[in-house]
Amino acid sequence: MPTSLAPARSDAIFALYHKLNWRLLPLLFIGYVFAYLDRINVGFAKLQMQSDLGLSDAAYGAGAGIFFIGYVLFELPSTLMLPRIGARKTFSRILVLWGITSTCMLFVRDVPTFYAMRFLLGVFEAGFAPGMIYYLSRWYGPNRMARAIAIVFIAGPVGGILGGPLSAWLITTLAGVGGLAGWQWMFLIEGLPCVLFGILMYFVLSDRPLDAPWLNATEKQLLEAELGGTAARSHSFRAVLRDPKIYVLASAYFCIIFSIYAMSFWLPAIIKTLGVNDTRQLGWYAAIPYVGAALGMYWIGRRSDRVGERRYHCAVPAAIGASLLILYPFAGGNLVLSLALLSLSISMMFMAYTVLWAMPSEHIQGDAAAGGIALINTIGLCGGFWGPAMIGWAKTATGSLNAGVVAVGCVFLCAAFVIISTKPRTRNSSAVEYRAS
Repeated sequence: MPTSLAPARSDAIFALYHKLNWRLLPLLFIGYVFAYLDRINVGFAKLQMQSDLGLSDAAYGAGAGIFFIGYVLFELPSTLMLPRIGARKTFSRILVLWGITSTCMLFVRDVPTFYAMRFLLGVFEAGFAPGMIYYLSRWYGPNRMARAIAIVFIAGPVGGILGGPLSAWLITTLAGVGGLAGWQWMFLIEGLPCVLFGILMYFVLSDRPLDAPWLNATEKQLLEAELGGTAARSHSFRAVLRDPKIYVLASAYFCIIFSIYAMSFWLPAIIKTLGVNDTRQLGWYAAIPYVGAALGMYWIGRRSDRVGERRYHCAVPAAIGASLLILYPFAGGNLVLSLALLSLSISMMFMAYTVLWAMPSEHIQGDAAAGGIALINTIGLCGGFWGPAMIGWAKTATGSLNAGVVAVGCVFLCAAFVIISTKPRTRNSSAVEYRAS
């Protein structure tokens, strides 16, 4: 390209991605805020729900984790359908169905119903997170992917920041209104917006660049050139199943998800053991770790893209966060020190999570890459069941949450070892393109 044209092309690319960022990322961000909020608000419901329904700590932990069994069972089918029916219909269907299910949590009356509704919530949300990653790979090249993922998945911590104070306020302020418990109002008010947003997604989301009426022909050609810069070899989806790196990433993801959801579902209960008995105050304290997580995710995503390195940007936060959790009992129940350890460790979990999801999209491309991403997510999300359940069992067996927190730290440390053992990839490495058939 002549030197005189380079600045003009650079300006055009900047303007193109500025348009993409404002058109796509807010929609996905808001959708994932709802997703994360509807996953973890059961942690605040527990503060009232446990006594109302007669739930033991072990039963609560198992019920919180059963969400992931439903998710795992329907993850691959949901995600493999996405390239065929499009992101618009897929995301709309997911949001509407899980919004209805989350709202119906207000009808839970006993342990079996609690398990059933958590299972269905996982079934209907299946495919949302891997679908978003695949969808982003259709719009963002590898040098921009970690930043795009970071911006969208910051919605997880933001859901925690908003969800803590909001859920605590709802269950205390609305308790007894209209004959409903506070936790029932919480599920109703936090579930219904998902239904409305799912309908909105159907009308405003574009499945792929060629279908976007808000891009002109020149912008579409420029984006196609940006996305077509990676050398690729074509393979079938069966090759995905035989690819050992898929299973390495999945095992690391298992350890990360095990840790994230163990801490997310039990965070209100852990903070309560530190002497915080006022529910609203507890909600504000529970938001603190997610503030650090949001800032850390954005910083690590930008830095990882800038230097073109993924492995250490994932493994180092995992090792640091794991070490902090293992040291947690030495805080001795001191509120400030304990909150500092929890906040830093949860921040590190989300930082490792962000960079890990930039790795599959660099390794695999093509329509069946949706299946590869879903396979990683399916295996990894099993950790979402075992993490919360393990803390519940440890609490029932020992009478203390400290043993569970240390065990989470040990599992999180395994993620660091697995990631650091993977073969590093450079910017110039070729990706592998997979066909859907």
